[in-house]
Amino acid sequence: MVWLVGAVLLLWLAQGPIVLVLAAALLVVPRVRWWVQDRAYVSRRTLTWTGGVAAAVGLAVVVVPDGWLPIPPAPGAWAGPSYVGRPASPHPVAAEEVPPNPHRSASDAGDPADRPGPLGLQPEVDTSWFGLQRCGRIELTSTDLLVALCAAGEGRALRVVDPETLRPVASHDLPDVPEGEACDGEAFYLDATDRAVVATGDRAVLAVRTSHEGEPDLRADATWDLKPYVPFGDCLVAVAPDYSGRVWWASRAGLVGTLDTATGQVGVLDLGERIGHDVAVDPGAAYVVTDEAVHRLVVGGDGTPQATWRSEYDGVSGSGTVLLDRGTLAITDEVDDRLGVRFLARDDGRTVCRKPVFEKGKGATRSTLADLGAGVVVANDAGYASSRRSWLGFTAGAGVARVDLVDDGCAVTWTTDAVSPSSGAAVSRPHGLLYAWTKRPSMTGASAWYLTAIDADSGRRRWGVRTGTGLLADSGGSSVLLGRDGSAYLGTKAGLVRVRDRR
Repeated sequence: MVWLVGAVLLLWLAQGPIVLVLAAALLVVPRVRWWVQDRAYVSRRTLTWTGGVAAAVGLAVVVVPDGWLPIPPAPGAWAGPSYVGRPASPHPVAAEEVPPNPHRSASDAGDPADRPGPLGLQPEVDTSWFGLQRCGRIELTSTDLLVALCAAGEGRALRVVDPETLRPVASHDLPDVPEGEACDGEAFYLDATDRAVVATGDRAVLAVRTSHEGEPDLRADATWDLKPYVPFGDCLVAVAPDYSGRVWWASRAGLVGTLDTATGQVGVLDLGERIGHDVAVDPGAAYVVTDEAVHRLVVGGDGTPQATWRSEYDGVSGSGTVLLDRGTLAITDEVDDRLGVRFLARDDGRTVCRKPVFEKGKGATRSTLADLGAGVVVANDAGYASSRRSWLGFTAGAGVARVDLVDDGCAVTWTTDAVSPSSGAAVSRPHGLLYAWTKRPSMTGASAWYLTAIDADSGRRRWGVRTGTGLLADSGGSSVLLGRDGSAYLGTKAGLVRVRDRR
């Protein structure tokens, strides 16, 4: 009987939940059920051995530090291909040069889209298990260390991670996000000295140094309390530096403010409209998307934000603002139950054009748009209200589309049926590729996740590599980060994943 149970277990691990369904169906047959019952005796030695193995595994999980074990796979390791497609060749995407922001880290002062990504040359996949912590935001320091903002329930922590071993080398706990508030507490950036500037759950802006005397470390360096300006029940959703050094912040209830980190001076403007996205900045202004309109804001003489224009849009906004070439910006909205990309002029807020994408009633997104200079790429995550939608072999809404500005308006350049339900896409302009965290539907009930490279010009899927299986491999809305060495990083429900070409 032991060999039978072992065989079923191995088949379950290899092919996924369908094995258990078939096994249960066989037990309905009387002869099979009687045969199993006759051999259902399990010795005390077998039970003791099984219990000992389970206890040893549980102890290892508790004792072994975060990052020392790979993310455990779910059943279905052989239910889908480990690699599809073929390696891509670089073909750069042209875009206007973006002036570097002198108040961001040297690794991020220009545009992360100007970094290379993996080409699919026998790609290696490495994972690092952090228990049940989801590292939704990852940034790269000037010395190529990873700084991740990780969440477990209401708890938040900053972690410095070695990019080679994927192990945390320093950690710093942050204030919890109050239970029930509609804020994820994951807004942060790295400043020019590689400090992590974080919007915390207790309505403050915190600066944390990521190194000390040349070694990775996390030490609180400065705190600016915004509780006198952000009332109880509200929370911070965005923080970003402008080109003069001020820090822009925004709250869920619609407060937008500036913070002079040298003097501590705070200026606040109440837009009276709910905000759920990051603040975008260019050398002259800041741009905020609310649930009702897009606002262009500048700093007044007393440091208080002032609106220069407000542009209403129909429907509901799904993504934040992306600043594009030709003095434009882009957002997504839904009009008559149809998702669309809207382009606006930065100087006066007028709508340049709007183009619907995906089918009516089957398109939605909360992911950040990928910037291709003359256009954007939007990923469809309709139906992905939570990771439960991706259990077993199910998937959410399908589709990734590119929309470009053209002479007579805007046009959909291509659409692919790839399923990228929660993480959008990251672009590598030097390689002309988009990287999306995708899921393949499976009739066997296996949940297989892939990093998929999509050709930015044609929308063709060039290659994909399996990064994990099961619920723990779901990104849960994390963003793909490209490193300067061509690696791609992403946080999942249980840790970090790195994909890079074989060296």
